[in-house]
Amino acid sequence: MNSFDFYSPTYFIFGKEREKEVGAYVKKFGGSRCLVVYGGQSAKRSGLLDRVKDSLEEAGVCVEELGGVRPNPRDGLVYEGIELCRRQKVDFLLAVGGGSVIDTAKAIAMGAVYEGDFWEFFTGKTPENALPVGTVLTIAASGSEGSPDSVITNEKTLEKNAAEANCLRPKFSVLNPALTESLPPFQTACGVTDIIAHAFERYFTNTKDVEITDRLLEGVVLTMLHEGRRVMADPRNYEARANIMWAGMVCHNDVLGVGRQQDWNSHHLEHVLSAKYDCAHGAGLAVVMPAWMTYCARHHDPARFAQMATRIFGCQMDYENPLNTALEGIEAFKIFLKSIGMPLTFAEIGADPESIPELVEMNRIGDGKTGGFVALDKQAHYDIYELAAGRKKGSK
Repeated sequence: MNSFDFYSPTYFIFGKEREKEVGAYVKKFGGSRCLVVYGGQSAKRSGLLDRVKDSLEEAGVCVEELGGVRPNPRDGLVYEGIELCRRQKVDFLLAVGGGSVIDTAKAIAMGAVYEGDFWEFFTGKTPENALPVGTVLTIAASGSEGSPDSVITNEKTLEKNAAEANCLRPKFSVLNPALTESLPPFQTACGVTDIIAHAFERYFTNTKDVEITDRLLEGVVLTMLHEGRRVMADPRNYEARANIMWAGMVCHNDVLGVGRQQDWNSHHLEHVLSAKYDCAHGAGLAVVMPAWMTYCARHHDPARFAQMATRIFGCQMDYENPLNTALEGIEAFKIFLKSIGMPLTFAEIGADPESIPELVEMNRIGDGKTGGFVALDKQAHYDIYELAAGRKKGSK
């Protein structure tokens, strides 16, 4: 295990109707003028936004609103939010929604206290300060409610980049699993897939002797396989949704990634896919992850994939040819994804295989390489997209 620092100060408020307490927590963490950031009309129609605003007003917090956050959030609304914060002297941001809303609030929070262009933080610069952020989570998926990360798409260039800093970790997050019960099945399945992806990006590592985080990550994925099936069969299953919601947070605040090298190639490959085609992030990951796994198992030591296959998917180990076991596990993963309604090919998300050269260029790797587990050059990116498009079988 590698040496590490770990800092995760977010205060979590978990359970039914806990959003009614949000005003007290904004006050507790120093907020007096709060910008409530949300997405479309569902927060209004459901009454959630009114409950949140009532709680804030009862606590004596002045409220401003900024709606309209879209999936794969864009920089345009971030600039609008930054200007609103400065004009209204906002001192706290409250994200009411899923990962896209939270990431937008984080981007506004760092931009509002910075004299330059906030996009600099998504192209290499690390923010040192940000306005405090709280969340009321409505979708279990991104883990942004407990993470130091934000992902935003530049509308002009279609770059979908991430910023990371501990100042972006939410001061508090309200997690009421019942708020996710009205989600369409597809969005629920996308969330399950995203959580599994966050586990696998950490699981596939070259670091030795990380048994504790190996087992914790395996436990998260096994939980998602079980609860994912349960929640798709019964969308009103509160207990299944509670386990999924907490797994999403635990999986991405990085307590399961400490002391080990991580990969993140699947996310890099997917980000350009969703930036170009505006597909749901979880759906894009369902297409990319098995293709990445197949390529890496065939071009790298397949032992990690064989371990996944035996420990998570119950495959029997082929000691003479571990690649057979690895590929069997990848196929079992694809079967699960299909069972919860996830796409597995370019065609299913409306992506054109002819755009693969453009997607590779959008990754901006030049002559370099990406990823921690297997370093992928430009040709590897081509091959993985070809696998995802169904135009390659993954052989060497």
